[in-house]
Amino acid sequence: MKRGFIGFGFHPEESENHFYVEIPAGRSGEDRISVYERFHWDAEGEQKILQRDVLKLEISRHKWSKIAETVANEFNSRLKQDKKPVGRFAPGGIPVDKLLGKELMVLLWGIENNDPSGIPTALRNWLGLQPEERWWLYTITNASTGTVNDSKRGWRVALRYALCENPVDDRPYRQLSLSDTTGGDD
Repeated sequence: MKRGFIGFGFHPEESENHFYVEIPAGRSGEDRISVYERFHWDAEGEQKILQRDVLKLEISRHKWSKIAETVANEFNSRLKQDKKPVGRFAPGGIPVDKLLGKELMVLLWGIENNDPSGIPTALRNWLGLQPEERWWLYTITNASTGTVNDSKRGWRVALRYALCENPVDDRPYRQLSLSDTTGGDD
């Protein structure tokens, strides 16, 4: 295993840009999970949220609890493939590598204003996207609606429809190429 990694794939010596998930220690239903984008890391001590850190989203503990395990499994599977230590979401502050953080934000932005009953659909749709697709969705959404107060406009709304309102079934499928003659309509 590679050394120096913290949380989910974050290595402060490679880049200080990361996402930071703050999970309150209690179990109150009123608790909010906060996600920040940060561009610094205090190697000497406790991480403190500074004015220059960008609050991307706050979400209820209830919604967070419905996605945390799936997200951790997805990220840890890829970290294992890269022979990096795995992470876990625990109370306190958890740093997340900047690319994984972008992927997390796409899912969180998609579910933030949706009924929790749509979260299983959102997770299936999110898992069906390639990492590069998630990065692209983050980039276009973040460009115009990337802060905590932008939740009901632009690409944030589009993500909700794309992830939560786009029904998928559980059948396995495969993408057909243009030259594939099997399985098409004749």
